[in-house]
Amino acid sequence: MINAQADKTLFDKTQCGAMALKNRFIRAAVGDDSSNGYVNDDMLDLYEKIARGGVGTIITGYTLIDEAERSYNDILAFYDDSFFDGHKKLVDLARSYNVNIVLQLVYIGAHSSVAFHNRYKDLNDKITILAPSAIENVHTGVLPKEISVSEIKKIEQKFAAAALRAKEVGYSGVEIHAAHGFFLSQFMSPYYNRRTDQYGGSTQNMARISLETYDAIRSAVGIDFTVWIKINVMDDNKVSVVFDDVLYLCKELTNKGINAIEISGSWRSVRTRGAYFQSEAEKIAELNDTAIILTGGNRDFNKMANILNQTKIRYFGLARPLIKEPNMINIFEKEYKRRQTND
Repeated sequence: MINAQADKTLFDKTQCGAMALKNRFIRAAVGDDSSNGYVNDDMLDLYEKIARGGVGTIITGYTLIDEAERSYNDILAFYDDSFFDGHKKLVDLARSYNVNIVLQLVYIGAHSSVAFHNRYKDLNDKITILAPSAIENVHTGVLPKEISVSEIKKIEQKFAAAALRAKEVGYSGVEIHAAHGFFLSQFMSPYYNRRTDQYGGSTQNMARISLETYDAIRSAVGIDFTVWIKINVMDDNKVSVVFDDVLYLCKELTNKGINAIEISGSWRSVRTRGAYFQSEAEKIAELNDTAIILTGGNRDFNKMANILNQTKIRYFGLARPLIKEPNMINIFEKEYKRRQTND
């Protein structure tokens, strides 16, 4: 049953930075099976189903920003202009359904799914795998090289260059992927980050690379382009972030003008059948005057509506539910309007 009586509704039209959203539903990122990094027909078919299904905003699967990681050839990429035409098709498709589309940007580093890593057993022979410190990845078994400061600066600029391409091709915005054990998120993990320089040790130092990456992107795209970030509030027990460190990062990003922060975490840390990271997202939303997106475990319309009206969380990311039923948001809206009329 869908309750149609609420001060705020999941179908409100809202503004997030320069982006107008037709509802509060966001398709959270799911990895895409590309063709050597390029948009293919299967991707276009999938995104059309999602866009047609009523969601207001789509976040793409994570997209490579550095050619050095090209060995991950079934991940979407946008590290040079050769990918431009495919991304233009994706953007035009979303816009034809009045749906925003946000390009998620990632540097992978030593982390990927075990199954993915096993497909590239000789990856160490192809590329230099970088991480905050030379600590073996607990999931992939990869022993990376500790990244130098000069290499950090180059990666920050590659994020910025990819974001600028995204703006030029017509994306509604970009999202920095700083979650799920990928490169940026490892800097926030005391397990993976054993550095003693300006990028390790203190909370301020561990957060530095994410803040500098945001600054580099904002400098490249200007203030009139939407920039989001996806962060972890928890990981596996062994490698977990410290929540107070996360609060610091969120506050600094808010102060710098980030347009939205998507709250997520490791699926291995899921403890509930409801919205997985609700309590953490609530606290972050209370302390930050920026849009907070809650992702993970969002399946029940009434529960999302209650969270919207009882907390300062503004948007809801859905991934697996929309894989199972791409038309879910249209179904929600039809039932919502029916009950609103009856009431």
